[in-house]
Amino acid sequence: MDQRIVELDVREDLKNKLEPFQKIMGAIKNLKENDIFILHATFKPVPLFAVLKTKGFNHEAEEIAEDHWKVTFIKNSK
Repeated sequence: MDQRIVELDVREDLKNKLEPFQKIMGAIKNLKENDIFILHATFKPVPLFAVLKTKGFNHEAEEIAEDHWKVTFIKNSK
């Protein structure tokens, strides 16, 4: 089975005060079991963790710099 990796950087959106939620939801919409979604944000997106957990994702967050968080989400098997 092929594992897809989708990467999305929303740091510019956040710096420009744009809400990236719909862009994030669009990016994960077609992900299947074991697919990976990597999100780059300017802060640790804690509220998103609960939202994506309900959609079957585990996550691991890493602070790259003061204004750069990399969060890796992995779609669980059902």
